[in-house]
Amino acid sequence: MISERLNMLRTEMKKAGISCYIIPTSDFHNSEYVSEYFMVRKFFSGFTGSAGTLVVLADRAALFTDGRYFIQAEKELADSPIRLMKMGNPDVPTIAGYIEENLPQGGNIGFDGRVVSGTDGARYEQIARKKGGTVLCNADLADVVWKDRPAMPATEPFILEECYSGESAAKKLARVREAMAKKGAEVHVLTSLDDIAWLLNLRANDVACCPVFLANMVIGKEKAYLFANEKVFGEEVKAYLSDLNVELRTYDIFYGDLNDLLSQWKKEVASEVAGDAGKPDKIKVLADKGQINYRLLELLEGSAKLINAPNPGTRMKAIKNETEIANLRKAHLLDGIAVTSFMYDLKNLYDLKNMYDPKDANDPKDANDLKDMTVLKKPAGKVPVTELSLAEALAKEREKNPSYIEPSFETICAYGENGAIIHYTATEEEFAEVRGEGLLMIDSGGHYLEGSTDITRTFVMGEITDDMKRDFTLVVRAMLRLKGLSFLYGCKGEHLDLAAREVLWEQGLDYKHGTGHGVGYLLNVHEGPNGFSRRVGGPESVLEEGMVTTDEPGIYREGQYGIRIENELLCRKGEKNEFGQFMYFEDLTYVPIDLDGIRKEDMDAREIGLLNAYHASVYEKLSPYFEGEKRKWLAYATRKI
Repeated sequence: MISERLNMLRTEMKKAGISCYIIPTSDFHNSEYVSEYFMVRKFFSGFTGSAGTLVVLADRAALFTDGRYFIQAEKELADSPIRLMKMGNPDVPTIAGYIEENLPQGGNIGFDGRVVSGTDGARYEQIARKKGGTVLCNADLADVVWKDRPAMPATEPFILEECYSGESAAKKLARVREAMAKKGAEVHVLTSLDDIAWLLNLRANDVACCPVFLANMVIGKEKAYLFANEKVFGEEVKAYLSDLNVELRTYDIFYGDLNDLLSQWKKEVASEVAGDAGKPDKIKVLADKGQINYRLLELLEGSAKLINAPNPGTRMKAIKNETEIANLRKAHLLDGIAVTSFMYDLKNLYDLKNMYDPKDANDPKDANDLKDMTVLKKPAGKVPVTELSLAEALAKEREKNPSYIEPSFETICAYGENGAIIHYTATEEEFAEVRGEGLLMIDSGGHYLEGSTDITRTFVMGEITDDMKRDFTLVVRAMLRLKGLSFLYGCKGEHLDLAAREVLWEQGLDYKHGTGHGVGYLLNVHEGPNGFSRRVGGPESVLEEGMVTTDEPGIYREGQYGIRIENELLCRKGEKNEFGQFMYFEDLTYVPIDLDGIRKEDMDAREIGLLNAYHASVYEKLSPYFEGEKRKWLAYATRKI
């Protein structure tokens, strides 16, 4: 099937005079996750991962993806003619390097300029010119080949009330306009969906697990324009936008209308500055060249003076206000209750005899009764427990809360060797039965009105090897070391990433993903500019009080197992003295870490203290919501080691 689709694509490429066609994983807004309409790379390659670029030439095709997806991509591309390019590995070229090497002299590069970033498109243009060709950026060949392409999504937006957002859209717009003025910009063009949703305090469901809506926004000094599917906007939201002096226009006319607006504003500036006869410079437009697509970049560079800078709202959005922080603490408490309840049921699916020791309980009044607990066993002859059924069971725990909306991303429930696939997804066609042995990794999260959550726990399902315990303990140590840091203000993710990786590097180990990412408030679960990674630097990524970042190191043994432990951390101000402002992290996530995987002798005294203190907090937070057998189990699950 993939070969047939590639052949059909090559036929259209030949008709259009295209020698090399590029298909990224993106929508018109450079989003990380995209709706079915935009899954063109998946359609032509069969690779289902959420990151990757397909490059198709007349006689070959290559898929580029990063280390999170190497194992998954190898499996999914096994029977296709597409060559896997493991980005970052020695002797593997960059996407641009591969294109330059394989593009024939005089060949043209084609792509849909709406789904390629401005910076990438400019790079491809340079390569084409170097080879004596050109770039054809209006080539959406998928529309020709993909006969049953899904419709573009259109869900009705709703207003996120100020009791959740903590700040009105009017005040946010004023702050953005103030930032525009400081940059000398008269207009700000905004295309990133999470920034638009945050700025207007609107949410929708145009992208699965991302409560955003397809839109572009143009912000002037007094008036703004929102280009979206106005047909799905209710009267309340339309009136709300009107009160903000935001005019709602049709999504499909964005590029043409933007050109007209820029011309109109230029005339107004000319009239203000020098009369009708004046000849002012082009209108000054603030836009993030790395965020906007290539088609928009071409338009702005031709019709305006582009001020290339990060969207001011991106950093504002990352620094949660006091209302958001209070709500997030509540959301994580709700989520902690759900995940811990699931953990209790999970651990009791199998024979856990000799598990409970009364002297280990956190609360003496619970310890008195631990010896009387009834330990459940997996019922004989019942339907097997699978990765799919466990993911569904966890979802049902979250759904018990009335403020729960949807998952914040597709749950990763990976048993045994599947855990080594960093972004594994079980399907109805391919999943594993979960047995009473080995390791089970579950990475999941939820969107609540009070905020978004992201948590990973690896569970010990019975007997595990010494190697598994060693690796499990290493991952927990790495996670604890990062969350326990005190650091000077001014640090970025590139500085703190080492705190987690050090204990793994000492053993010659590493993981092929960042240690952590920012998390939005009822928005994208992956949010910049903050994060923990060697690639997270620059002035915008300085860690500020109010930023929320995950802490999620891991170890992945291909063909054996995977281990990841993840908490969300809130950045806080600590002591300020003659040496500067010190910062620290507050835990937002409160769920037990499975102590059945810990090898205490591998940990130093500080690490043991951090783990015991964390578990004491988990018990303090959660125990009021548990009763009877479950409360007694919680006392054991959070025992001191």
